[in-house]
Amino acid sequence: MRIAIICIAALLAAGIGAAQEAAEVSVRTLPPSVVKTVPASGDTEVDPSLREIRVTFSKDMQTDRQWSWCLHSADSWPEMDVSGIHYLSDKRTCVAPVKLRSGRTYALWINTQTYTNFRDTENNAAVPYLLVFQTRK
Repeated sequence: MRIAIICIAALLAAGIGAAQEAAEVSVRTLPPSVVKTVPASGDTEVDPSLREIRVTFSKDMQTDRQWSWCLHSADSWPEMDVSGIHYLSDKRTCVAPVKLRSGRTYALWINTQTYTNFRDTENNAAVPYLLVFQTRK
């Protein structure tokens, strides 16, 4: 509890708290966040025959071929068919076709501080999310 108070005090002292207080706080104005991934982040028993990665957001997204599936490192990037990336009709789930190998750890960013093409219909960039999983041997 004491840490939270210190953080709030630091924000207010920096003048950030006043600026945020003036902005409307609502589902419409705040950025979308990842609410589900397939496979789940942290899963260590992913079937290597899985042929797609799915990410579902908290809000309807811009679906006109806008996304930022981003590299964490070259050795943790799945083989991905970028021409097949698409959104489902729910407008919240983006699907990336992949080829996975057994016994590997994969890590990829859904948006980053620099690449922010996952955006909702109000043009708010999604909060960056690191998806990490491991395939079975």
